[in-house]
Amino acid sequence: MDVRSINDVAPVVEHNGTVPVWWLVNPREMKAITAGGFLELVSEFEVAGGGLVHIPPDAVHSLRPVLDHAPIHCFCFAVGVGDAAPVDYTNH
Repeated sequence: MDVRSINDVAPVVEHNGTVPVWWLVNPREMKAITAGGFLELVSEFEVAGGGLVHIPPDAVHSLRPVLDHAPIHCFCFAVGVGDAAPVDYTNH
């Protein structure tokens, strides 16, 4: 699993110098490893302030509120590689 955070990269000012962009995945960075792959899922969710998130064993994740007891708003996507086995998300 590859989990990235804007805390680990510096923003680049783009869109005619008006918007900071944190490139968590640079353009074409995943081209070789996803050749023959597919978009597995895209989801957006919010964890209520003080709420808990279940992280499966051996999965690296990073979630933290900007303030104590603030909600965490997340956007998630997964790209399956060509020979990836199916994942049953109903039990996770």
